[in-house]
Amino acid sequence: MTEPAVHAPQLVPSPGCPPPHPAPRTPNLALPRDSCDAHCHVLGPADVFPYAPDRTFTPVDAPKEQLRALHGHLGLKRAVIVQSSCHGHDHSGLLDALRSGDGRLRGVALIGETTTRAEIEELHRAGVRAFRLNFLPHLRTPPTRAEIDSVLQQVDGLGWAAQLHVRGEEIAVLEDLVRALPGRVVVDHIGRVDLTAGHDGPALRSLRALLDSGHVWVKVSGVDRVSRQGPPYADAVALAADLVAYAPERVVWGTDYPHVNITGDAPDDGLLVDLIEGIAPDPAHLRRLMVDNPAELFDFPSTH
Repeated sequence: MTEPAVHAPQLVPSPGCPPPHPAPRTPNLALPRDSCDAHCHVLGPADVFPYAPDRTFTPVDAPKEQLRALHGHLGLKRAVIVQSSCHGHDHSGLLDALRSGDGRLRGVALIGETTTRAEIEELHRAGVRAFRLNFLPHLRTPPTRAEIDSVLQQVDGLGWAAQLHVRGEEIAVLEDLVRALPGRVVVDHIGRVDLTAGHDGPALRSLRALLDSGHVWVKVSGVDRVSRQGPPYADAVALAADLVAYAPERVVWGTDYPHVNITGDAPDDGLLVDLIEGIAPDPAHLRRLMVDNPAELFDFPSTH
């Protein structure tokens, strides 16, 4: 008798995990050569790269092939893939994606107490150049200073940046910690600041002060998360433009594809690319944002 086929269980996406936009528009903005999406994710497919049993959300699969097709559509040649907390400390999917990238991909890892030095060195060889610290309670319990020190010790000597995922006034609370971290520090998604506090609120004052330190960078990604107005996110675009003008040498941009843990539908990634024109209207700043800065921060080959 033929054995019945065994199928992976159907996973139901969590609320806040809609599918990506079904038909992102073709951007009007012509991006500089070797432009980089400095913040995106590869998720699953779950039947090949299972999600962590203790995950706090279940996304819609967004495999490497889907991400590559999107980047081709948007005119992006390079990318930094950030390990999602839904995959935990299992970097199999990230490694698979990086190894298929022909040198055009870099990665950001999630390092835990059980991650070995051998695993970290494997990640480095594949293109990982940063580790992420999640301070958002819906993703995990925020790391203690002891946990952070342990991660720093594990990655010592590799030159990785520390990437911080914080929300709103947390950046002000964590300012002393950020200043004390060795090496470069990257703040995700404009710190997910609350724009109702205005451009001179505590979070943005701290963010600018950290940018003044010279070793802190900010991703002007996630305008759809920060905006209080909805598409085309004019309030968040104005804030991102202010930060690019303030510290043009320490800003990078990303799609945040496929946009998990959001309210409503996923944004149009083609629109997000076109909004870069308002974020970096100066051509010199545009090149720094999209090419030179991510090359420096994530160790891509120079294009000069």
